[in-house]
Formats: sequence, C-alpha cells, structure tokens
Amino acid sequence: MGILEVKGVNKRFGGLQALGDVNLSVQENTVHAIIGPNGAGKSTLLNCLVGKLIPDTGSVMFDGQSVLGRKPHEINQMGISRVFQTPEIFSDLTVMENVLIPCFAKRDGAFRMHAYESVASEKEVIERAEAMLEDVNMLDKRHMHSASMSRGDKRRLEMAMCLVQEPKLLLLDEPTAGMARADTNNTIDLLKEINEKRDITMAIIEHDMHVVFSLAERITVLAQGTPLVEDTPENIKGHPKVQEAYLGQAH
Repeated sequence: MGILEVKGVNKRFGGLQALGDVNLSVQENTVHAIIGPNGAGKSTLLNCLVGKLIPDTGSVMFDGQSVLGRKPHEINQMGISRVFQTPEIFSDLTVMENVLIPCFAKRDGAFRMHAYESVASEKEVIERAEAMLEDVNMLDKRHMHSASMSRGDKRRLEMAMCLVQEPKLLLLDEPTAGMARADTNNTIDLLKEINEKRDITMAIIEHDMHVVFSLAERITVLAQGTPLVEDTPENIKGHPKVQEAYLGQAH
C-alpha cells in the first residue's frame, strides 16, 4: 500500500464528469507525476486530495487515514503540504517572516499574529527558519521584502514554507509555471536535492515534460477524468495512447 491511496474516486459538476473511477497509488519516498491535457481532471483530483473538494464517491487515504471530511488545515496537519501554481506567500512580509508563520503553526497548531511580539525570544523557531532558508539557498535574502523577488525566488520561499512543516507528502501544482528556463532548471535542481536529502514523497502535476521526465519515477496519465496509464517515464514516452492523448499524435 502506498502512502497515498485513491480508490474509485468520482466527481461531477452538474452534467460534467470531472473524475471517473480514479485509482492512484503513490509509493512512499518516490516522485510521482500526474499529467494530462487541459480538462483531464488534474486540478480537480488535487483539490480532492487537500480537502477543497469532496468526491461524490470513492476513498482517499493518506498514511492509513482517510482525508475525506477533513478541512484543508487539518489535512495539512496530517502531513500534506501543497505548492500552488502561483506562489502563495505573504507579499507584505519579509522572507524570514514568511517562514516563521508555518514554523509557529507547526508547533502550536495555529498561528496568532501577536506571536510576532515575542518572536525575538523564540530562539529555536528562528534557528529552524534560518536553517530551512539555508537549505533552499535563500538565507542571504531573509530580510528582503518578498514582493520584490523574482518568481523563481518566490517559489523557493514557498518551498521553504512547506518544508519547514516537515510534511510526509508534498503536492506540487505546476511548480515551474510561468518561469524562464533558467528558473525552471533551478527549481528542478532544488526538487532533486529535496528528494535526495529528505524522507519525503512528491506528487507533481506538471505540463512541462522537461520537468516531468527530469524528476518523476512513476507517471500517471489522466484523460477526460480517467487514468489512461501508469508506468515509468521510459515506458510513458513510447506509449502510443499517451502520445495520442497528450504528448502529440504518434507518427
């Protein structure tokens, strides 16, 4: 059994079948990519995993526990962190302040804005935040206003905010969307480093095949809300159904 088990998940929006009998098994400490054309149901599936949507039928199990019926923050406390298409950071705060928020939330189960009043005395929390920023090569920018950073650095900051919570599963929704190739390659390198140094599982939704084939150990292809095939990257590349549905018509 994988750390994430999705079985028989269906989701309709009126007359639209967004997900149809989706089965997915993500093994612990692997990188699993979910790909498919626009409208394949990738974002709907991701939202079912983090509690933003509830499937009509089926089950979603994480680390032996059901996530269904739990609120997003409760699922986060279980050990699932999500990286969004557009970096979700607090743009009016510094880099350091952004990382301190999930540090306090992880320790206390919630974050209270008045916690900043005594943050100077929180040596352990500060050291933990600084260590995480060093891991993502952003310690030298800890006092920078986060709104002024490049998209690539905002993504690194969001990664730090997720990783400081010590998740077991990191869900990445198009982590390189809108990036120049240099930032994309830097993000690939960062994710490889995270995968090598940490006991963490990653599930990635991504359109950029360069990113997918650089990172994934297993790939699930969705088409019209239903899994078409799951296999290794090498076999996915040459699969005629995948080429037809997503990578381009086979010649």
